[in-house]
Amino acid sequence: MQVLSLVALLVSPSLHARAAAPPSAIRHVFVIAMENHDASQIYGNAADAPYITGTLVPSFARATAFTDELPLAIPSEPHYVWMEAGTNVFPDHTFTKNDPPSASNSTSSTAHLSAQIERAPTGVTWRTYQQGLNASTGACPTHADGFYAPKHDPFVFFQDVSGSPPAATTPGCAAHHRPYDALAGDLAAGDVASYTFITPDLCNDMHGARGCPGSNPILAGDAWLKTELPRLIDYVSRNAGVIFLTWDEGDGSDTLPFLAIGPGVKTGYAGSVRYTHSSLIKSVEQILGLPILPTVTDANDLSDLFRAGQYP
Repeated sequence: MQVLSLVALLVSPSLHARAAAPPSAIRHVFVIAMENHDASQIYGNAADAPYITGTLVPSFARATAFTDELPLAIPSEPHYVWMEAGTNVFPDHTFTKNDPPSASNSTSSTAHLSAQIERAPTGVTWRTYQQGLNASTGACPTHADGFYAPKHDPFVFFQDVSGSPPAATTPGCAAHHRPYDALAGDLAAGDVASYTFITPDLCNDMHGARGCPGSNPILAGDAWLKTELPRLIDYVSRNAGVIFLTWDEGDGSDTLPFLAIGPGVKTGYAGSVRYTHSSLIKSVEQILGLPILPTVTDANDLSDLFRAGQYP
């Protein structure tokens, strides 16, 4: 009887702990944040976005109903904060402007993606590569300099990352930030986080700024992607990864470009499911086996862009 009871305990779903969820088909997630264009300005624009139109769109999956969750009048910074937390509104602060991080322009909230990764017992990791970091920006880049702008770095606005108040020398923040120039070597060495957020500088993210070479920001960003993406596509193809290419906000509409790039996505697919940046967060959480933030619970995940069995 004792042996039978032990066997029943081991095999009965009602008595034994629920089996662990199967591991994700995706081991590495990269997010690249571009700037300020409508889907209609990117998709099909062979003159200004030849690489996106001629190479990425036919080879991978795109969303046709990726919608800006904030009004057009709201600038970049709140959108980047949203990409990290699924909201721009917190009990201690609401982000509405492009001000640098400070005691009054930051939040003590720990309800955000990188904090979830830090708390996860599974060993997942995160890192961000910001183009244009230097001694003036700080190793925790809270200061603008040249073509780097902290408004495009969501992590520096969370005090559990950047300090209270945010400071350019905060060690934990510095440990998770690397200049973009370090990425190629890290890929070659296999030193890659589970979740990587990449921000090109103002000349390469389709934003444009005074002093940038050329006068066509879309063409400049497309050229940068043509140069930089192939090594990243090679990495995700060999290491079960995915790249999400997103834009922070539109130019004249609330419909944004969004592409999923990697070995598991549908080829040449145009998905009509409604997505927002909350969908991006929710999908990263599902892929990495994290709890779902309350702010993104109701968002659609990105599974429609993937082939069967390739998500999460």
